[in-house]
Amino acid sequence: MTIDQIYTGCLAQGAYYIESEGEVAIIDPLRESAPYIEKAEKAGAKIKYIFETHFHADFVSGHVDLANRTGAKIVYGPTAKTAFDSHVAKDGEVFKLGKISIKVLHTPGHTMESSSFLLFDEKGKEHALFSGDTLFIGDVGRPDLAQKGDITQDDLAGFLYDSLRSKVMTLPDDVIVYPAHGAGSACGKNMSSETSDLLGSQKKTNYALRANMTKEEFIDEVTAGLLPPPQYFAYNVALNKSSVGGVDEILRTGNVALEVDTFIAMANHEGALVLDTRLQSNFAAGHIPNAIYIGIDGDFAPWVGALIKDIQQPIIFIADSGREKEVVTRLARVGYDNTLGYLKCGMATWINAGNGVGTLESISAEEFSGKLEQKELNILDVRRPSEYDAGHVEGTQSLPLDFLSELMDQIEGDKQYYLYCAGGFRSVIAASILKSRGFHNVIDVAGGFERISKTDVPTTAYVCQSTQK
Repeated sequence: MTIDQIYTGCLAQGAYYIESEGEVAIIDPLRESAPYIEKAEKAGAKIKYIFETHFHADFVSGHVDLANRTGAKIVYGPTAKTAFDSHVAKDGEVFKLGKISIKVLHTPGHTMESSSFLLFDEKGKEHALFSGDTLFIGDVGRPDLAQKGDITQDDLAGFLYDSLRSKVMTLPDDVIVYPAHGAGSACGKNMSSETSDLLGSQKKTNYALRANMTKEEFIDEVTAGLLPPPQYFAYNVALNKSSVGGVDEILRTGNVALEVDTFIAMANHEGALVLDTRLQSNFAAGHIPNAIYIGIDGDFAPWVGALIKDIQQPIIFIADSGREKEVVTRLARVGYDNTLGYLKCGMATWINAGNGVGTLESISAEEFSGKLEQKELNILDVRRPSEYDAGHVEGTQSLPLDFLSELMDQIEGDKQYYLYCAGGFRSVIAASILKSRGFHNVIDVAGGFERISKTDVPTTAYVCQSTQK
């Protein structure tokens, strides 16, 4: 028996390759099918099943394309309804895979069709639980994404409480938990950076699995502090319920080198968004005016989904040489399929053609400290509210990157602003958006709050004031 976790850091997502006696099951595959097919072919095995724990919201799955290319059967849990050929399993249904078996456990709560898959080894012993978004390491799935009709997030949280206690917590402590996501995913709020753990350990450490926890307490804790889901989530769910294709056609039309004149025409006359995916230092040193920066080496796809509101938006991009295919693929993973191509030879082509170049002033945390000693500055903290509450520069205005477009009216065009985030990635994204909207007097603090906190800059944390009667 082989179990391989195929973890994609950008999406904080875990897909799984399970093999026994030449038969393979894939759980929660990404959109590109080739890696799974190549892995099976290399092992001389055949993909028999594609198990989906639920209709994913944060990425586009490759289940339909993978099934078309391999003949494998797509399996969902109870209540799932698809626009393609699939097997909707019964609760407790068992699927044989070589000398092992996989049992469907219907665990509604994150969504109504959410299911976990319990793997029994060659001796018939419970070995591993592929828990999808039902149970994470350190957390559980958010219960607000599948609200529909009369079903509220509190109802879903209640279903999740029952699922965990009747289907998951009753399993042996030595069962290995393999979730669909880790830290960084928007599908939960308190996930660990660990990507697997023993169930017994989670029973001891995961707040949502406390033995004496009432349903009311569970609902309150699981729903507290939930931020609105990224706007692309609903669209991805719809794609995953449809017969969405793989990435091959998208690569054919999107992984195209564009001459500078064509690139400019697409930006000026076809409404294409110019996306700069290079290192943030390269963007700061010189970029195409009005380009939006989202670096490929950061949480690229989730930030694209959070910030580019029109998922059908035509996109042209700048990339480091050799990474163009990667950019198109990672955009397609979250449903941004309308990529038209990239600037041939990058910024060198742009500059050689005599076009103007934008820059972003970036200063060190030490320089920022010195300026703050001399005068009062307008400072924007673009981290999430929970990060801001945990500690921020005194006098700073909170302007979370996630909601920057909605909060743009809080920015005054005649003022100079200093921006920081945790480490420098999000602040450059925010600066690029502000500059594209005409706010050019912005300065990035390199290294973010991590570096600032090591200087003499005064910082503070939010303190909850309780009222005593």
